[in-house]
Amino acid sequence: MKILIAGATGNTGLRLVSELASRGHHPVALVRESSDTSALPEATEKRRGDLTDLQDDVCDGCDAVVFAAGSGGDTDAEMTDKVDRDGAVRLIDIAAKAGVKRFVMLSSIGTENPPEDGEMAHYLQAKHEADEHLKASGLAYAIVRPVALTQADGNRDIRFGEDVDPQGKAARGDVAFVLADAVESTDWLGKTAAMESV
Repeated sequence: MKILIAGATGNTGLRLVSELASRGHHPVALVRESSDTSALPEATEKRRGDLTDLQDDVCDGCDAVVFAAGSGGDTDAEMTDKVDRDGAVRLIDIAAKAGVKRFVMLSSIGTENPPEDGEMAHYLQAKHEADEHLKASGLAYAIVRPVALTQADGNRDIRFGEDVDPQGKAARGDVAFVLADAVESTDWLGKTAAMESV
């Protein structure tokens, strides 16, 4: 499959690009002019695009899309909205028009019922709105909601669903593995699941 990855140069996205390539897929990295693409595998196709200003043809020719981007924990509310909500919503709409077969969203624990206040409230609300837009889009979708991320590769020992500890940890390597599974497997169709590394 040809798979567009938003956030391909991020900590999780880089792992995902490698994971998809190792499974025989053709990853397409969505990159900005300013993106550092040096860590991407050499053969990775790059497609110019900025989540704050996406072109209508950004998903053309792609079988699937993975949204693994994030504005980052130290950005203001405006940038969080532009990337995590509005950028995701726009990419979902473009993917639907382009006939993309599956859209996988990297979300977060706590987005099901985001809090009204607190350090993460605005971010979780933005992610919640993007998730709900995806569910209503008509696209075949999967939504992965990890707990707090670590830089570890993990060992693929992963817990899902109601048994997940909201205070637990999820290795970025495990998250990339799950995102790749969510692209491939029919078991993930229409599913939203929390995850943690065990």
